[in-house]
Amino acid sequence: CKVCGGEASGFHYGVDSCEGCKGFFRRCLTQGLNNKCTNDERCEITPISRNSCQFCRLKKCKMVGMSKE
Repeated sequence: CKVCGGEASGFHYGVDSCEGCKGFFRRCLTQGLNNKCTNDERCEITPISRNSCQFCRLKKCKMVGMSKE
């Protein structure tokens, strides 16, 4: 997965990603999830830590090229 570094399950939203990151990105698009980061936006997104900061995870999703198109 280009977002968290886990095993990708396929090509989702324009990027090779896992089911977790695919679902997270979908929820962000439909529900508008985007909290503030408490770590100066420097959180490391890994398969283990990916659920700790929604802000940095969404930022990384966009950085690697995920888009709703």
